[in-house]
Amino acid sequence: MSERFPGLLEERLDPEPLRQFEQWFEAASAAMPLAEAAALATANRQAEPSLRMVLVKGWDSGGFVFYSNHESRKGQELETNPAAALLFYWPVLGRQVRLEGRVERLAPIDSDRYFATRPRASQIGAAVSAQSRPIAGRAELDRGVAEFEAKLGEGPVPRPAWWGGYRLQPTSYEFWQQQEGRLHDRVRYRADAQGWRMERLQP
Repeated sequence: MSERFPGLLEERLDPEPLRQFEQWFEAASAAMPLAEAAALATANRQAEPSLRMVLVKGWDSGGFVFYSNHESRKGQELETNPAAALLFYWPVLGRQVRLEGRVERLAPIDSDRYFATRPRASQIGAAVSAQSRPIAGRAELDRGVAEFEAKLGEGPVPRPAWWGGYRLQPTSYEFWQQQEGRLHDRVRYRADAQGWRMERLQP
C-alpha cells in the first residue's frame, strides 16, 4: 500500500455506497475547493459520447442532482438516452468516485426552488444563453444580457422553462484509491435484488 494514501479495504467500507460517498466527500471538501465538481458523460441516440463538468448540488437516496439547460447538448442527449455517468476526481486525496445510472428531470417546483437561490447574474445568464448553440460573437451575448436586464428592470428573474434540474440515480458506484506502482485499489458496488453487492476490480 502507498505510504501517502491509505489502502481501500472492503472490511473498512460502509456497506451502503451513499454513506461511503458522503464520508469521502466530507474529506474532499475539507481538502480542496469545488469538491462537488464532477464530469458528466452522456451519449446521443447513435451512442456518440460527450463529456463536460457540472456542479453536483445535492444527493440523497433518490440520486445525485445537477442543473442545466434542457435544450443544451447534454439536455438533448439525456432526453433521448437517459443513461449517464458522473466522475468525481479529488487528486489531493488520490481518489475518484464513478457513478453510473439513469437520469430523470426534477419536478418543476424543485427546479424553481433551486433557481431562486442562484445569484442574480447566474439567473440572467440562464435566461439569456441558448446553451451549446453557435453565436456570432461575445458582443451578441453581451447585448442580449443588456436587453434582458433593461426589459426586466428590478423585478425577479423567472426560471426559464428550458432550464432545470436532473437527478442521476446510480445503479453502480466505484471507489478508486490511488496506490504505488499504479496498483490502485478499486471497489465497485452494484445494485441487485438484495441491495448492494461489493466487488474488487483489478487496477
